[in-house]
Amino acid sequence: MNNMHRNIVLSIGLIVGIQTMAQTQTDVETRTLNLSEAIQVAHEQSLMSLMARHQFRSSYWEYRSHQARYRPGLTLEGTLPSLNNTRESVIQPDGTEEFVQRSIMKTSLDLQMNQNIAWTGGRVFMSSQVQRNDNFGEEPPTNFLAYPVTIGIAQPLNGYNQFKWDRQIEPMKFEEAKLQYINTMEVVSRQTVRYFFDLALAQINLEVARKNMANNDTLYQIAKGRYQLGTIAENELLQMELSFLNAGRDINEATIDLELRKSRLRSFLGFNDRISLELTLPKEVPDISMDYLRTLQEAKANNPEVMALERRLLEAQQAVAEARSQKGIRGDLFAQFGLSGVNEEFRNAYKDLSRQQRVEVGVTVPILDWGLGRGQYRMAQSAEEVIKMDVQQSIIDFDENVFLQVMQFNLQDDQVAIASKADTIADLRYEVTKQRFLIGKIDVLDLNVALEEKDVARRGYVEAMRNYWDYYYDLRGLTLYDWLKDMKLTEDFDELLIQ
Repeated sequence: MNNMHRNIVLSIGLIVGIQTMAQTQTDVETRTLNLSEAIQVAHEQSLMSLMARHQFRSSYWEYRSHQARYRPGLTLEGTLPSLNNTRESVIQPDGTEEFVQRSIMKTSLDLQMNQNIAWTGGRVFMSSQVQRNDNFGEEPPTNFLAYPVTIGIAQPLNGYNQFKWDRQIEPMKFEEAKLQYINTMEVVSRQTVRYFFDLALAQINLEVARKNMANNDTLYQIAKGRYQLGTIAENELLQMELSFLNAGRDINEATIDLELRKSRLRSFLGFNDRISLELTLPKEVPDISMDYLRTLQEAKANNPEVMALERRLLEAQQAVAEARSQKGIRGDLFAQFGLSGVNEEFRNAYKDLSRQQRVEVGVTVPILDWGLGRGQYRMAQSAEEVIKMDVQQSIIDFDENVFLQVMQFNLQDDQVAIASKADTIADLRYEVTKQRFLIGKIDVLDLNVALEEKDVARRGYVEAMRNYWDYYYDLRGLTLYDWLKDMKLTEDFDELLIQ
């Protein structure tokens, strides 16, 4: 047994020595973080937060593209040049038709400006165009065709205005993207809390294992002396030896688990393997009590899920309006007015201009579609009703979730206080039990029970702290509200776009 005891001690010393050498060789930097510092680091450099920034930027540029649709667009198109050398059919003065070899080079420039009309769903445009034709082997060899100005309008007449719906939905989607970014940051906070307390619990487990190892070593040495004096039975000595062996095993397992938890938190926070993390547990929890109605109010005002439900209803109404416009007579209006001139010289092409007009009204009448248009309209109506019912149920579920979260959080303060008291009592009980064991008043079984209860109480306190902050950040994510500072969560979105 002496050899076994010596081997275990040497093994533990070897593990510690290897870890120390590894840290020295790789120049590991130890970072000590409390919970708020860990969350701040996660917000700044975790992969999840970086992805959230890029997703927001994508939403921003999507919204900017939407805004650009309602601003004048100016484009310049050109053909520089187009050469055509083929035989073409040409009508002769006597009315006959002959195939003639023609070589023509065309060059053109076209400046166009377009403006969408949001309140009608139509489009107005204006353009200026000039074209030069070079006819090789013919007279005159060159001529110019000019359209100094052409203005026009294109307007659908079916009553459906895509722009009207876009102007309602797209700003809502952008506001939803802002809230979704803040919500994602709260997801980062919640994940940090979980990794933080995973590591904190691993630290506690290793601390407990080392303390138990020292205690069991002392008690085992005392038990061997008592056994030699004949004051305890062999089974009690064997029980103490088993406790000592288990303590050594627990240190090994706790050490491995600690490194695993460190690695997970380190990776999530965006640190490399040269950073070793040490955590400082919160010493107390803030005294906060959530009011359900106030919490529900903030949740409905700030949660992106609520805004997404409103958007779904609006998109369903849009689908119905579009289907209604497609089931009957459809029409389009196109009108254009301009001036044109032709001359062999460029500057003269802009003289003696002649007017040109074009008005076109197109009509589509479904004479026989076997109920296709009506069926699509009814389908859109049914889909809208389904979405309405789904949204209503989602709101009920949302309210219920807020209620449960508030109820669970309000219990956590008491849970932490109870766990803290239990930890203190269990630790004191173990010390008393150990002293009684040393003077032979109780047996080893009672001592082991006290030891187990001490360890359970210590872990229970850390778990209670974990649950408190877990529920708190769940409510923060649900409401996007900082209940400690009593203020709505915000972000500098302009700063996000330039980082």
